Amino acid sequence: MASLSRRRRGLDFWPGFVDALASLLMVMVFVILIFVIGQFVLADAVSGRDRALARLNAELSALAQSLSLEKAARAHAENQLGELSASLAAAQRERETLSAELQQSQTTLAEQRSEAARLGADIAALQRLKEELEAEVARLASALDTSERGLKEQTELSAQAIAQVELLNRQLAAVRSQLEELNKALAVAEAAARDKDLRIEELGRELNLALAARVQELARYRSEFFGRLRAVLGERKDIQIVGDRFVFSSEVLFPTASDEVSAEGMIQLTRLAETLKTLAAEIPTDLPWVLQVDGHTDRRPIATARFPSNWELSTARALAIVKFLRNQGIPAQRLAATGYGEFHPLDAGSSEEAYARNRRIELKLTSR
Repeated sequence: MASLSRRRRGLDFWPGFVDALASLLMVMVFVILIFVIGQFVLADAVSGRDRALARLNAELSALAQSLSLEKAARAHAENQLGELSASLAAAQRERETLSAELQQSQTTLAEQRSEAARLGADIAALQRLKEELEAEVARLASALDTSERGLKEQTELSAQAIAQVELLNRQLAAVRSQLEELNKALAVAEAAARDKDLRIEELGRELNLALAARVQELARYRSEFFGRLRAVLGERKDIQIVGDRFVFSSEVLFPTASDEVSAEGMIQLTRLAETLKTLAAEIPTDLPWVLQVDGHTDRRPIATARFPSNWELSTARALAIVKFLRNQGIPAQRLAATGYGEFHPLDAGSSEEAYARNRRIELKLTSR
């Protein structure tokens, strides 16, 4: 028992404690290492976000500068447009004044030509009378030898005839002098008329250039309108842009053989109206734009009490769209409706696909 007791007192727990303490220390070192790595990764991520934020701020500053330049350019363009409009109005007034002057000059010229024609007729009559008198003088002179009495009478008649001829010659000279003066005045009037024609032609060219500029401006707004409308309506096979027209398939807006706008059609037309109102606020008020709505059908005939032919159906559909847009706030003077029936097809075929292409509503932003 004594030896067993000594053996128990001799047991040593210190190595196990040291091993446990070493393991705990290694775990703490591993945790600290993980923490350090996490701190490094977090610091790198924060630094990357700071760099990205600085880059975005720089891009935002550049965009703000570009926007400011665009606004300044737009204000300059609007000022130029106002100046061009004033110049166009002045040119039109000057053209009207010149046209009135030209008309007055043409009237005066016509009167002078009429007077010259009348004087020419008088000259011709006087010349004929002169010739007749000269013939009479010759006839009387040939009869001088017939008798003394006859000689005396013929002498008296000859003297009277010569006096009349001299008087006619003086009158003829005066008429010719007046005719020369009229010809000079006519030449001056024709020169003035040519100058005015040249000025009118020049004004016409300037007017055409101004009108071409307005047409180009309208084309720019048309392109912007179609772009916005395409973005609002989305990419759809039944809504296309063909040339300068935006084409809706009739099935998108109307039931078959009807002019009542469908529920889906109301949605599409509401989007159209909102886009048009947004663009209308940007178009200058003096630009005479109109949204033209054209209705088309296929060539299959229709004969009902409401629609005796495809003309009535296409016109009724175009009017229905115009009325809907007017109720959405589009001014009535900016809208026009036309029905073409089946007479302007896009596809001359006889298949269902061709009929579907020809049943359509076309929108065109144009000028009056």
